Amino acid sequence: MLSQGLAGMGSGNLQQATAARFGFDHSYARLPARFHAATVPAIASAPLMVALNTPLAAEMGLDLDGIDAAGLAQIFSGNRPPEDARTIATAYAGHQFGGFSPQLGDGRAILLGEIVTPSGQRFDMQLKGAGRTPFSRGGDGRAALGPVLREFLVSEAMHALGIPTTRALAATLTGDPVYRERVEQGAVLTRVAASHIRVGTFQFFAARRDTDALHLLTEHALARHYPDRAGSDTPPALALLQGVLERQAFLVAEWMRVGFVHGVMNTDNVSIAGETIDYGPCAFVDAYDPAARFSSIDTGSRYAFANQGAVAEWNMARLAEALLPVIDPDEQKAVDLATAALRGFAPLFAARLLAVMRAKLGLLSAEEGDAALARDLLKAMQAGRADYTLFFRGLTDAARDQTSLEALSVHFSDASAYAGWIRAFRERLSREAGEGEARVAVMARANPLYIPRNHLVEATLAAANEGDFEPFNTLRTVLKYPCEPQPGREDLAAGPPGGWGEYRTFCGT
Repeated sequence: MLSQGLAGMGSGNLQQATAARFGFDHSYARLPARFHAATVPAIASAPLMVALNTPLAAEMGLDLDGIDAAGLAQIFSGNRPPEDARTIATAYAGHQFGGFSPQLGDGRAILLGEIVTPSGQRFDMQLKGAGRTPFSRGGDGRAALGPVLREFLVSEAMHALGIPTTRALAATLTGDPVYRERVEQGAVLTRVAASHIRVGTFQFFAARRDTDALHLLTEHALARHYPDRAGSDTPPALALLQGVLERQAFLVAEWMRVGFVHGVMNTDNVSIAGETIDYGPCAFVDAYDPAARFSSIDTGSRYAFANQGAVAEWNMARLAEALLPVIDPDEQKAVDLATAALRGFAPLFAARLLAVMRAKLGLLSAEEGDAALARDLLKAMQAGRADYTLFFRGLTDAARDQTSLEALSVHFSDASAYAGWIRAFRERLSREAGEGEARVAVMARANPLYIPRNHLVEATLAAANEGDFEPFNTLRTVLKYPCEPQPGREDLAAGPPGGWGEYRTFCGT
């Protein structure tokens, strides 16, 4: 693996890095100056590549073969951006834990440009942690190695799980310290996204009553992310809102499928492209608990696991508010249209979440009582502290091997409620007409074996901070194939060790 050999390379070869051209386009940078601010990445004193996502580079059509690891480190640290880069920080606002901040913006992220892939897809390429920008608000603009590697691991795992997400192209040490609770190693993440337009981007201009900018941003976002909705009789801003609503309902239901807790669902962390973005205090549920929350700053449990659908709806209401001036010049008509669209979110999300649970249970047909069946199982899992991932994977294996459902009681500290659920589940299965193999295939895709377990991520980051990247590379490789058994890697599928205790995550800023 190329990334395994990168950490031993030096930081020279400026000539190769200077000559690099990535074929960038700059559609967002061509928007008026108030959308962004020109900025220059800070110089890293001793850049060193620690990870490169070569399959992603190939998908994007990037030819990196002529650049050695030292040259790549110069590029992806921000020391020598490609010649055709146009380095900017983007402006946005946002509700953070319910409170509105009218100006946030990229305080430690620098957009290099947009890549149009051989298949015609457009992606932003951004350096995260590359130094101060005009939006840094007193911060240092840097990132520490731990949060960079966390985002690399988790975002790529989410991609492998089939969940819309930003991607990680490279991780680079800067050779410079960053100062948080303690001194840490500085690093830069090269992030790839469908775009970095957020709900908060619209809020930024709405807060300034800049209707012209809202029109421009709506047209840009609609053409870039929802071209099939452009040109209809629906007002463009309403068409955009409807599209974002649908994608957010799908996205959050997919988070629930794998037990993912985003941890900081502020409106500035909500991509209008429908991708998971900003992996700060994220984590995964071990023992099922709808109240699971991990973020050290989410003291009120606003973003707990089971709250994520309701929070997504709240965030969509904030997007609707921002769009009102461009939905219709008649304020009341705009409110009525936006309200009607928002009413569609809850049924969309409920339907998608039910589809997710049917897949996890292997139900190929639909019956009215399926939602109650799923709820009853989750209640039993909560009462018995059953591991969310291991139980559903066990259910998949039971369907494959015709194993007794009673054998899965080993996942429960108290299996009494589960024993009652088995009877209802068997009765429901008796009415399934589909082939057993088809059922198992659906369950295997819905129920991963490998996820970025919290204890594994923490151990990996601790090793990396000591200069040992082997655990990172091993976990990264295993997470590429989350639904396939990997002999010899059973330890990476196991639940947390005894005494793991309460887990808390931090934003990394």
